Amino acid sequence: MRRSLVFVGAGPRGTGILERIAANAPELYEGSDVDGLDIHLVDPHPPGGGRVWRADQSPLLWMNSQAQDVTMFTDETVELTGPVVPGPALHEWSGRDGRDFLSRHEQSAYMRWVYEQAVAALPEGITVHHHPRRALRVTGGHDTRQDVFVEGLDEPIAADLVLLLQGHLDAELDDEQTELAAYAERNGLVHLPPDFTADSDLSRLAPGEPVLVRGFGLAFVDLMVLLTEGRGGRYEGDTYHPSGREPVLHVGSRRGVPYHSKIGYDWTGERPPLPRYLGPAEVDALLARPGGHDFRRDVWPLIEKELGFAHYHRLFTAHPGRTRIAWADFDEKYEACAPGSPELDALVASAVPDPADRLDLTALDHPLSGVGHTSYEALQDGLRGYITDDLARRHDPGHSPDLAVFLGLLSVYGQLVRLGDPGDWWHGFFSYLASGPPGPRLRQLLALSRAGIVRFLGADVRVSAEDGVFRAQSPTLPGHVTEARALVEARLPQPTLARARDPLLRALHAEGVGETPAGLLAVDPADGRILDRAGVPHPRRFALGPHTDARGAGAFTRPRTNSPTFRQNDATARAVLDFLRTSTTRGTHVPDQ
Repeated sequence: MRRSLVFVGAGPRGTGILERIAANAPELYEGSDVDGLDIHLVDPHPPGGGRVWRADQSPLLWMNSQAQDVTMFTDETVELTGPVVPGPALHEWSGRDGRDFLSRHEQSAYMRWVYEQAVAALPEGITVHHHPRRALRVTGGHDTRQDVFVEGLDEPIAADLVLLLQGHLDAELDDEQTELAAYAERNGLVHLPPDFTADSDLSRLAPGEPVLVRGFGLAFVDLMVLLTEGRGGRYEGDTYHPSGREPVLHVGSRRGVPYHSKIGYDWTGERPPLPRYLGPAEVDALLARPGGHDFRRDVWPLIEKELGFAHYHRLFTAHPGRTRIAWADFDEKYEACAPGSPELDALVASAVPDPADRLDLTALDHPLSGVGHTSYEALQDGLRGYITDDLARRHDPGHSPDLAVFLGLLSVYGQLVRLGDPGDWWHGFFSYLASGPPGPRLRQLLALSRAGIVRFLGADVRVSAEDGVFRAQSPTLPGHVTEARALVEARLPQPTLARARDPLLRALHAEGVGETPAGLLAVDPADGRILDRAGVPHPRRFALGPHTDARGAGAFTRPRTNSPTFRQNDATARAVLDFLRTSTTRGTHVPDQ
């Protein structure tokens, strides 16, 4: 009797787990009593890239990481139980310069190749089937095979185990977006809600018309590209030549500035020894607290201390001329100071004379706090100056403590996956500092601003719907109101079960599966098994990805960073193979009904 697995989602996460199944099969599958295994991939998009990295999207869209920072293969830094199986990073596979930002087309081809390699590495007796359809629901108890109902199939797919690996999801509108959509419908306006930008209907945005854009992250960068170069505009050096088909984008957000540029230099010299203040021991202590832990109260101070340590370690070891005492003395005193304490502030002020060399995470998160302009032109000039300065800093190795903080952020992320989901604020903060656009995109943004195609609104933007139009205001320019007949929410939808358009996840929500207070699917951090409301793991259902409280790890990662993604994938793959082996040995396999 053949065994069966169903992967709902065949993108990077599904591909990564498939690779780990192949890697662990010699130990856990070959030689077992499993008599053949079918792996069913249920995904309307091609295996490998999935929806986000599929090939059929604009070639103008880039990855937001350098080619040398993208890999799907483990290395000796990854702390995992299964074997390390090295493979090429994106730049090695493509033959491109490691600093290049490749298109999503090229990443799609890489992901397809990784998928094909993983399938080829599976032992004899394992067969992979792709169903280019949507999964609708899953049924079955803890001790029986699961039935996965798939759109367009008369009979469900019977599975010993089901893995929910859907990736980024579409969502029903929340209350605010529902009201804005209804207002737009009544008044003949255009409202584009949160969405994956490549799938939004941008044809509704008319040439020359003002468009309010709420969101200044990576979704905005895609929007900017598709509405400018995507409509026939072109760049000559630092000058943009419009095609005449572009709308005018008035963009603002909570911070009022774009995400920080990717850092444009390589690391040299000694690395900060991370983790130091938020490592496995600290995570163990947080998990052991009888009353649980609170992110802001208990976790954030440790993150502050960790990032500060990374920053000052680099400053003192690489730029000692900008400090007043020896690193060993500073390190000893720093360890004794509580995060955010007056003692820590005094230590830093005495040891680091230039305020520009001190780490202020609050100021980083609120870059326009206290900034006010008296004219629209001054606001545009001010934001262009901010972006210009950011580009210069992020490409200047004299500011290499910024890169140390980036490494600290990666280290923190690797620890947080054990604590469950830290919330939207942390994910946004991490993306703002560590996952911003390529430098060339911000240079394009500056050119578009000078050409009048992009105009800045400021921070803490408030959008209202009144008098038949949308209106935007910001305290960065008091009293100024921008009106438009189109509003774009430039961000991804929130991945909650209650509002997910994915019918399978909505069905799980209706059944009462375990969920976090933020509405994410609750899973066992050890192996990704889905939890019920009592916290009991389902032995036959797993989930990983942004719809779960294990969403901290991305689908692929930088080489040599002990990636939590690889650790998750390996643990899940081993749990799957162990289940198949032990259930067969114990005679608990339930045949097809």
